Amino acid sequence: MYAIIRDRNQQTKVQQGDVILCDFKSGSKAGDKVVFEEVLLVGNEGKVTIGKPTVAGAKVMGEVLGSAHGPKVIAFRFKRRKNVRKKHGHRQEYTQVKITGIQG
Repeated sequence: MYAIIRDRNQQTKVQQGDVILCDFKSGSKAGDKVVFEEVLLVGNEGKVTIGKPTVAGAKVMGEVLGSAHGPKVIAFRFKRRKNVRKKHGHRQEYTQVKITGIQG
């Protein structure tokens, strides 16, 4: 059984036991339960249910494992011969969630 969920404008295909990276949810600790209610599609043994826009009554449950960091991204801007250099770094924070069950 699999499902496609939407979490803050990001769509992800999940199955039971998968570990996914979601946008950082402040205040969530390891062991907290998470429920994704925006389920766009549910597939079960060849039978596919597509939502318009979401599947009614479908939920995906998960458990927070902790937080994680994405790769560091460097934004470098310069103008030649003008001694103009600007370097910015960014590292996105994520929340790791393990999918524990799919209802639908």
